[in-house]
Amino acid sequence: MSAPNKSYDPVEVEALKPEQIERMRDEALAAFAAADSLDALHEAKVAHTGPTSPLALANREIGALPPHAKADAGKRVGQARGAVNKGLAARQAELEAERDARVLVEEAVDVTLPYDRVPAGARHPLTTMMERVADVFVSMGYEIAEGPEVEAEWFNFDALNFGPDHPARQMQDTFFVQTASNSGSAAGKGADSDGESGVVLRTHTSPVQARAMLDREPPVYVVCPGRVFRTDELDATHTPVFHQIELLAVDEGLTMADLKGTLDHMVQSLFGADMKTRLRPNYFPFTEPSAEMDMLCYVCKGESVGNPDRSCRTCSSEGWIELGGCGMVNPRVLTACGVDPEKYSGFAFGFGIERMLMFRHNVEDMRDMVEGDVRFTRPFGMEI
Repeated sequence: MSAPNKSYDPVEVEALKPEQIERMRDEALAAFAAADSLDALHEAKVAHTGPTSPLALANREIGALPPHAKADAGKRVGQARGAVNKGLAARQAELEAERDARVLVEEAVDVTLPYDRVPAGARHPLTTMMERVADVFVSMGYEIAEGPEVEAEWFNFDALNFGPDHPARQMQDTFFVQTASNSGSAAGKGADSDGESGVVLRTHTSPVQARAMLDREPPVYVVCPGRVFRTDELDATHTPVFHQIELLAVDEGLTMADLKGTLDHMVQSLFGADMKTRLRPNYFPFTEPSAEMDMLCYVCKGESVGNPDRSCRTCSSEGWIELGGCGMVNPRVLTACGVDPEKYSGFAFGFGIERMLMFRHNVEDMRDMVEGDVRFTRPFGMEI
């Protein structure tokens, strides 16, 4: 048996020549030395140590050599790659040390400076706004009424003349609460076999009105501020958790004229003595007749209507801003709450506090109200 043939010349591979290996090594080290930041060093690292770098491609060519030449070529390439990795590590350590030293200087804190350990805080503007509106009615003789946020469906819907098939009852509008009695069925939805549990997160503060009529003998004059819940997405103009304030008056001989006068007083107290309101016919299950209440635009005072030279972004040059719903209490609601509709009448209205805050203080994004950033709340101060 003949011995291996070692007499022929090795295959010549340009990338594996000693001078080429040295050139690749020196170019990599020069690139590392020239990097003046960690980002620049990262780019140099990818270019000279990555899978497509010159030394990596040269290493792949070793397989083209005859067996007795592979060891020598592998040694040269391995030494070059080792030197490159060592140079990379050294330069990275230098740049990291420079960065750390720079951060210590740029972000230095002078601990000898005087500091107020009790920084000025701020009440949330929604709380302030809700109390300010409530004070308007308290000064008129109304009392504050409150109720639970987790409410029986009867108070939230049935007592307020919402029919069994009213869209507001559906799961896409109302948060139904899972109770112990239905936890075994429809798990995760908080609903019974019909898709409802009978317990909801209140969708409006109107259940407080029903409770007030059940707890008090007429006349009833209450204002109901509070938090409500609906399945809305959080965006610039909607939030699933928001605040409402509603008013209820039940007495003998109340009319729409009393409602209109009360609305005028509220708007003038909050926005100025020259403000006006108007009523547009609408429909709500719990009032009859029902209306949408608009107030005169507090920015343009109606002068932008039909005036292209003075457009108004606040009211879209319509001259009026929609504020909320109102109307005379539906006799069915009075009956459900134990009030004789033949003897007593009543009026009610309600609106969102977030919407009022946006109007009064030119807040453009409702998400600012719920994110808890003190930079939003501090400008409103500590008004009590």
